[in-house]
Amino acid sequence: MLFEESQNLTPKQIVEKLDQFIIGQKEAKKAVAIALRNRYRRQKVKTELKEEIVPKNILMIGPTGVGKTEIARRVAKLVNAPFVKVEATKFTEVGYVGRDVESMIRDLLNESLRLVESEKFREVYDQAKNQAEKDILKLLVPWPGSQDKSADENNPFKAFFGGQNEEADDEEGNNFENKQENDIREQRREIKRKRRELKKKLEAGELEEEYVEIDIEEQQSFKDNPLMGQGFEEMGINFQDLFSNLFPKKKTKKRLPIRQAREVLIEQESQKLIDYEQVQKEAIYRAENYGIIFLDEMDKITASADKHGPDVSREGVQRDILPIVEGSTINTRYGRIKTDHIMFIGAGAFHEKKPSDMIPELQGRFPIRVELKSLKKEEFYRILDEPKNALLTQYKVLLETEGIKVEFKEEAITEIAKMAEEVNSQTEDIGARRLHTIMEKLFEEVSFHAPDMKGQKLSIDEEYVRQRLEDLVKKEDLSRFIL
Repeated sequence: MLFEESQNLTPKQIVEKLDQFIIGQKEAKKAVAIALRNRYRRQKVKTELKEEIVPKNILMIGPTGVGKTEIARRVAKLVNAPFVKVEATKFTEVGYVGRDVESMIRDLLNESLRLVESEKFREVYDQAKNQAEKDILKLLVPWPGSQDKSADENNPFKAFFGGQNEEADDEEGNNFENKQENDIREQRREIKRKRRELKKKLEAGELEEEYVEIDIEEQQSFKDNPLMGQGFEEMGINFQDLFSNLFPKKKTKKRLPIRQAREVLIEQESQKLIDYEQVQKEAIYRAENYGIIFLDEMDKITASADKHGPDVSREGVQRDILPIVEGSTINTRYGRIKTDHIMFIGAGAFHEKKPSDMIPELQGRFPIRVELKSLKKEEFYRILDEPKNALLTQYKVLLETEGIKVEFKEEAITEIAKMAEEVNSQTEDIGARRLHTIMEKLFEEVSFHAPDMKGQKLSIDEEYVRQRLEDLVKKEDLSRFIL
């Protein structure tokens, strides 16, 4: 779905699409859907009030595995919004060793850049592919003498001393100026004829395993350079742009099959067609106006009533996060970004602490509170069978690759759901993640012997489930008493 189209989804449509992947938690889905629609409404406001309308941040309360992260991640994907998930416990108060709270904004911008760049790549893909295939044909049937200029192209000092880059045009006939005109015409006709023949084979996929030698431009990146620390980002200096035009890009030759060479050439051609300055501007705009940051483990940075020891630092983390959530300007290597209209979705179990234990200023920045319920047998049953990415479907598809057909009886699904609820109630409640443990145990033997079971049909009934999961339930029960 295109970015512009995705922004026009109604709250009802958003919830319906989330229902395809996430079972239950209607209140949380509804709250997120309304918040997203309000963003769309804000963009339609034409008066100065537009800047005054801030997003209503959401605090999701509930145990692990009930869908908090999944709702936020799915809804961001649904509307093509830049999204990052961060654990609040990774941050430390200013003055302590740890991650800077501003890094979440830089992560969001990086994600926004990736999204916008991917869209631009899709827009120019056909054009880049056509040019890449032309380049492949030139490599397969080169003009005589066209390789002679390679030494000049690889000379990094030529640009400094005024040398001219004599690239052959589409006809590439300039190398033959001293020859007889008729010979040149004949050579051109023959080369064009060969290229037309190869083009048909290339389009039919008959040349995919043929090898060609291509020049690959080395992309210099300062992202992983240890010298390019956080301080440079805070100053807003982009050293990559500063030095990129100072020296010509280094090229290396590689011999690749055409199926791989095509992808490399398409990427290189796409980079030439994309306006990266415009990509940066669009990415900053989307991060500022459509970005979503999921702040997990909010309860773990909440100070308890006595406020002794590490709790003081936890409250400090809250105070460091506060200006980001309230609205501030952060320097990044791509420019300054305002956080006023970024949506924050906080989350936490809040078993021992309450949202009211957070500092009052931060509480006020999460006005929408939704409580997600623990999953019961009915929800587990639906999670197993209903969503597009249902676990049962995943296991069926995986074993089909080995030639094994799997079918589940209804009573078997009921028994799996019942056991998931039972184990969660006896031990730590980890929500839907419990199903992954159970399903792996259920298919352990089949997965191991699958290569030798080709062509067999496996019917999973209630008895099959009990035989393979009974020990698991007992072990999980005993695990509470084992250090």
